[in-house]
Amino acid sequence: MPDELPFPIDGRLRNNVIMAIAVIFLLGIGNFALHKAVLESRHSLLGQMPWFVHMLGGRLTLLTEFLVLLAALLLAANGWPGLAWAYLAYTALNGLAAWLILSGRV
Repeated sequence: MPDELPFPIDGRLRNNVIMAIAVIFLLGIGNFALHKAVLESRHSLLGQMPWFVHMLGGRLTLLTEFLVLLAALLLAANGWPGLAWAYLAYTALNGLAAWLILSGRV
């Protein structure tokens, strides 16, 4: 039976994986919101980015953000629940960068 777990540790590991997936997904929503806010800010730094960043109106960078989220979710689902900490650090750096850009400090 697939629902039967041979060892008690398997249940705890499965719970950790489910929690990591949920945390990464919620952080991903925050990353997309920050990314969209920076794109809509029309900050002068965005004009200095290479030409390929401006392809499709900045949607290429949103695709990159999606691929990072997808990779984090897939790795966490395949037994790397500690990756949630790495994605939290990534989100914190994104948040700091977005705050600097949106507040006009950069």
